[in-house]
Amino acid sequence: MTTYVIGDVQGCYQPLLCLLEKIRFNPEKDKLWFAGDLVNRGPDSLNTLRLIKQIASKVVLGNHDLHLLACYYRSLQTDSVGPLRKKDTFIDILEAEDCEELMNWLRCQPLMVWSKKKQLAMTHAGIPHIWSVKQAYKLSKEVNKVLRGKAPEQFFEVMYGNSPDSWDEALKDFERLRVITNYLTRMRFVTDDGQLDFDVKESADSAPPGFRPWYRYARRDPENALVFGHWAALGGKTGVSNIFATDTGCVWGGSLTALNIRTKETISCECPR
Repeated sequence: MTTYVIGDVQGCYQPLLCLLEKIRFNPEKDKLWFAGDLVNRGPDSLNTLRLIKQIASKVVLGNHDLHLLACYYRSLQTDSVGPLRKKDTFIDILEAEDCEELMNWLRCQPLMVWSKKKQLAMTHAGIPHIWSVKQAYKLSKEVNKVLRGKAPEQFFEVMYGNSPDSWDEALKDFERLRVITNYLTRMRFVTDDGQLDFDVKESADSAPPGFRPWYRYARRDPENALVFGHWAALGGKTGVSNIFATDTGCVWGGSLTALNIRTKETISCECPR
């Protein structure tokens, strides 16, 4: 049995089919983990989401997945889809007959997966050095509980925003949930004390003054391998032992990549822009 982690698909359905063929995916023998951002910006979010729902063993939510959910719940409340952005490409999901089924499945996916047996943790954007893996997992469950609850729309109404930009254990209510979500789904550069930067999205060498890529700080529990997506500009490379980037920019004309968890080998399919 082989377990693969697949990076940001973002609605690139044909490259996903190519990758499944290339790794010779056998659902009876293999397991697939998806590192978030399943949809959006690519040409076929609907079929991508339908397929991943069928074949995935583990999925974590990315910022684009949460944005889709926010638009869906807004449409239920106002009879209008929002807050859609110019580059959003998931209207096909919102107009699909099985939209409700897909959205109920999606909102039940976690922000973090942690296998103690494999000593492996997966989130969409990473885990800040100010948290241990155990702490991050516990905090992620606070958000999961709301998403899976009876009124997830309350979270999506206040999810957007860059404040607070630093962790404080004293934070409460939706400010607390927002900053947890931002660390796990939007993080790239942080300061020594964990302050987030939301502006710079380029390569690791483009850090603002006082900031570094989150994975370049000493970790509290380095025995756990970390797998993440989100940061296409890294090109799938961190230069750090036991931390693996899986977003290789398929939606931007790069490639879609699967990481073999056991061997750490990567297999990719090229993606048309």
